[in-house]
Amino acid sequence: MSRRVSQGRSGPRRIAALLSAIACGSVLVSCSSDSGDSGSGSASPRPTPPNASNFTGTPPSAIASAASSIIESATGRASSAAASVSARASEFAASVSADTARAAATAEKQLKDVKGSGNATSDVSMTGLPTAETGGLRAVVVTITNNTDKTASYAVQVDFKNPDGKVVETAFVGKENLEPGKKAQPVVISRQPAEPQLTPVLAKAQRY
Repeated sequence: MSRRVSQGRSGPRRIAALLSAIACGSVLVSCSSDSGDSGSGSASPRPTPPNASNFTGTPPSAIASAASSIIESATGRASSAAASVSARASEFAASVSADTARAAATAEKQLKDVKGSGNATSDVSMTGLPTAETGGLRAVVVTITNNTDKTASYAVQVDFKNPDGKVVETAFVGKENLEPGKKAQPVVISRQPAEPQLTPVLAKAQRY
């Protein structure tokens, strides 16, 4: 009788021991997975980003190449802009020269022996052109108006003076056979550097 009682009590004890072992194993697994301080754990420590201020040497080739391309592009645009301005200046000067070269030579010849300012200064006025339109050249439109009742020819001398009042350049323009009441607007161009600033002055105007 006593033997049966012993077997009946040992069964629950074995079950309790088994459950205790399972529970303990579960706790151990959980601890090894969650703990960051254990050297035997399976989890890896989180990486720390590098300190960029400690970097030395040259940048990667891709970055250097991109920077070089940007610099070359900017330099190319600047050179292109300068070439464009120079081209506009040349084109403007060529167009003016083609129209006025012969008239300028004739005007200079007519004014050679003229004393004083001539007999037609009241028929002439001048207006400067914006350098944006001339490619950076200093240019002046000379407006000649025939205020007489007869067809006449005109010769005009324009002097360019520096800030000290000294004449540093002289240009000639003219218009032949201008009808009564009509206007002509030849252009004179200074070939002097942009600095110092020059002032165009009507020196002579002769009607002949």
